[in-house]
Amino acid sequence: MRRVLSGIAAVLTLVAVAVSPAAAAANPYQRGPDPTLASVAAPYGPFATAQAKVPPGNGFNGGYLYHPADTTLGTWGAVAIVPGYSALFADEEAWMGPRLASFGFVVIGIETNSRTDSADARATQLLAALDYLTQRSPVRTRVDGSRLGVIGHSAGGAGALLAALRRPSLKSVVGLAPGSPVGNLDLAGDRVPTMFIAGQRDPVVTPAYLEKLWVTLPAALKKAYVQIAGADHLFATRPNTVEMRTLVPWLKLALDQDTRYGKFLCPTVADATGISMYRVTCPL
Repeated sequence: MRRVLSGIAAVLTLVAVAVSPAAAAANPYQRGPDPTLASVAAPYGPFATAQAKVPPGNGFNGGYLYHPADTTLGTWGAVAIVPGYSALFADEEAWMGPRLASFGFVVIGIETNSRTDSADARATQLLAALDYLTQRSPVRTRVDGSRLGVIGHSAGGAGALLAALRRPSLKSVVGLAPGSPVGNLDLAGDRVPTMFIAGQRDPVVTPAYLEKLWVTLPAALKKAYVQIAGADHLFATRPNTVEMRTLVPWLKLALDQDTRYGKFLCPTVADATGISMYRVTCPL
């Protein structure tokens, strides 16, 4: 049933794009129908998806690929996702793969070489995953190598931030309760649009820690900080509507330059339900 509904949604998407040639010409990355509050919070977006397993090698311990099944709309922006310390992507973040892909992104979720890998090692593996995705993966021809981002949870979030410092050509970095690597993490050199999503009641990556990290970001950087009301450290390890209804618009803006999604984040969140604190620099 899910596949059938996704297929219908994909057809409707093609119709919606076809009747808006001016918008498509102005932004070749704009895909799908005009978004609404309901659509960005939906369990799945307008595109049918496919997925495949990635074997170990290529600098990381394998993982999973998720991508829109449609091959007629050109290339897509892409993100690599890494889990936190001692965690497996398959156990904790895999729910994000098909969900993000259904909104029009190629996603690679990776397993780390060791479950105890440091944040620095996770950064290295995230960048290796993006290189694999764009150069050697079976979907490499569907990925726009100029529109890439990284996402990580906890130690993986710290790894994502370190990856952004190493590769400023990235278009987005999202730290989900991003932890601290060995030593203090200073983001003064960050040139990549940066989003924090965190839990109000996280005892591991506390609001106080993230406050100190946030103020190291450059003032002029495009950035947003979402704090989920009542959430603990594990909010990203299970389906979370508040996370996704802010993450999807962020990625649409950062990777696709799709300004239709700006209204959900600027000048403030369009739906503040479940959000205890929000900061943003606009325009995004």
